[in-house]
Amino acid sequence: MAIKTINPATEEVLAEYENITKEELEKKTKRAQTTFLDWKKDIKKRSDFIHIFADVLRKNKQQLALVATKEMGKAIKESLSEVEKCAWVMEFYADNGATFLHDESINTDARKSFIAFEPLGVIGSIMPWNFPYWQALRFAAPSLMAGNVVVLKPASATMQCGIEIENMFRKAGIPDGVFQTAIADSTMAEQLIDYVNAVTFTGSNVAGSKVAQRATSKVKKCVLELGGSDPFIVCSDADVEKAASGAVKGRFINCGQSCIASKRFFVTKNLAKEFVEKFVQKTEKLVVGDPTLESTDIGPLVNSAGLEKIEDLVKDAVDKGAQILAGGKRVGSKGYFFSPTILGNVSPKMRIAQEEAFGPVAPVTVVQDEAEAIRLANESQYGLGGSIWTQDLDKADKISRMIESGIITVNNVVVSDPRIPFGGVKQSGFGRELSRYGMLEFVNIKSVRFYDQLVVSHHVE
Repeated sequence: MAIKTINPATEEVLAEYENITKEELEKKTKRAQTTFLDWKKDIKKRSDFIHIFADVLRKNKQQLALVATKEMGKAIKESLSEVEKCAWVMEFYADNGATFLHDESINTDARKSFIAFEPLGVIGSIMPWNFPYWQALRFAAPSLMAGNVVVLKPASATMQCGIEIENMFRKAGIPDGVFQTAIADSTMAEQLIDYVNAVTFTGSNVAGSKVAQRATSKVKKCVLELGGSDPFIVCSDADVEKAASGAVKGRFINCGQSCIASKRFFVTKNLAKEFVEKFVQKTEKLVVGDPTLESTDIGPLVNSAGLEKIEDLVKDAVDKGAQILAGGKRVGSKGYFFSPTILGNVSPKMRIAQEEAFGPVAPVTVVQDEAEAIRLANESQYGLGGSIWTQDLDKADKISRMIESGIITVNNVVVSDPRIPFGGVKQSGFGRELSRYGMLEFVNIKSVRFYDQLVVSHHVE
């Protein structure tokens, strides 16, 4: 069946793609296996290639950004920023990969002991649509530097973005088979898992559980980066102006379609009125419209299903007593636009307090104190990120250790960074991306010991 991409701002069909066959997918993975044998040999050569690739990304960023904006509706200024960040992550690993993978010497009873880090082979990458370049390349950068090769299955909504990534590798002169894009829908994901040595997945927890089942049934390593419903905690001593600005940035980036977006707002009652007023004022200044214009802050949601789900979440909340403080409705007669929305009087019985809201809606809950905020923050199936707003750093330290998540940011919004690990707990997945820890997810950590003679004193394996 053909894969059809639609511009979410205009509802026009952009392109149609033929779904890859099982035989074609197997051919791609065999080519990757052959390429891997040479690619893994020389880390200096890999570093040079990846530096060139970063330069190619920057030279082509206008074209790449426009493709992303047309396919999934991201504001063009955010698309440009995404491409720049991809170039940064490539350079980061090209510069630091050799250090991260250097043999570690260990002192044991053997004459010589060390730990080596060796690539696994072909890694299958199943990626979503919301950051179509960044999510593919934040995984690919460390994995390629480690000596692995990659076959990417991009999301059906952003198929051309996936194709453009492979095109950029080709422009950089990187050998065929190092990075390949498979034009495939979700029905081919299981086949990809069967053909590769390990798999990484970013997406929903429902789909992620299926990927994990398939991978583990074949005894293959997998890393899952799943959903999030990040708490945003405004403590009793917070700087309200900074917190309100952070709330706008944290909730409405990428039209709210980010796994690490701030999604549940807990504000202590002494600051609630002032915070909400400033949050509403700043939110109402956001420009919703044509995502190809530099002046636009908020583009459309990715598709009609995403728009309908956001409408349903808002209706459910209002029906159960929530108040619309800003937005709350569709924008325009064409495209999947929804106004940036703030809901007050939110309670745990509402769906928006329990589900991941993948769109521009901010539910605000007033709490008695920080203890109640922590309790509500942890009453979630997710545990990806969270932000804490306070001027007391000792308090911030204590609260940060009490929140059940993989990432905490104090007095700023949660963002991914090549220098620190990225990932979550609970239904937000397992494993890590980025930093040295992300690089080590897809290597064989090999222990090697050299003895002069047989040691026979041990009695346990």
